[in-house]
Amino acid sequence: MTSTLAGPAAEVATEVTTSVSAPQLPAPKLSIEHVSKTFPIRGGSDTLTAIDDISIDVRDGEFLVLVGPSGCGKSTLLDLLGGLSTPTSGRILLDGKPITGPGLDRGIVFQQYALLPWRTARHNIEFGLEAKGLPKKQRQEIADHYLELVGLAGFGDRYPHELSGGMKQRVAIARSLAFDPEVLLMDEPFAALDAQTRESLQDELLRIWKATGKTILFITHGIDEAVYLGQRVAVLKPRPGRVKTFVDVDIDRSGEDTRSSEQFREYRHRIWSLLHGNDTDHGDAADSRREGS
Repeated sequence: MTSTLAGPAAEVATEVTTSVSAPQLPAPKLSIEHVSKTFPIRGGSDTLTAIDDISIDVRDGEFLVLVGPSGCGKSTLLDLLGGLSTPTSGRILLDGKPITGPGLDRGIVFQQYALLPWRTARHNIEFGLEAKGLPKKQRQEIADHYLELVGLAGFGDRYPHELSGGMKQRVAIARSLAFDPEVLLMDEPFAALDAQTRESLQDELLRIWKATGKTILFITHGIDEAVYLGQRVAVLKPRPGRVKTFVDVDIDRSGEDTRSSEQFREYRHRIWSLLHGNDTDHGDAADSRREGS
């Protein structure tokens, strides 16, 4: 015997059906889709595969860290994200549009400061703003704002040779933020600094990220740095670089002893184990690029 719902019962059934439908996830800010990169070997017909079939989605406003051993293709991937090179296969999308070359929608901070020595700190920050055609007064106001944001108010008239390594990197970060990019790409920016300065700048970077809400993709080979900075950590395998897995990091960074906490040590050990092959952590992450979404 077949019964048909009518009246209020039908309305309730409709509401229940509607309420259990799967929610739509927002589109990723940055999408790396099955990207591989090979290089020809000089003097022969063979090729070297630097990265192989990498897929990662980065959410808007996320701080994602890529960690892996030296030579696993981390910097190669950043060059592709910056549009400085093109993938051999796959594609990279920013706000749903393919990246085909460099652009002001991406700010890049390298390990080397790359400051123009004949320009003051303020004028280095204004460099990208000049490319956007902003008037001088507006450029100066924006530069001074970002000098203050990175803790260098009062140092705008100093030349690079008058600044310490940590101060130069602060200027480089300010320069990348000043033209308001959609994504900030950082390639081991603190690697050349001493330990104390590096930790100080890590704190500064977290403060800046919280203040600006920027999407950040940060590359490092340091496990402690990955755990301290990342909301999510993508662990890469050795060459050819592939994503082994993702680790969501949920630690309290409000205290002064975060790095010595038991929680921090647990995350550090987990990622160390993944990098050294002692923990498979559910295996290859080829189909897990949205993990943590």
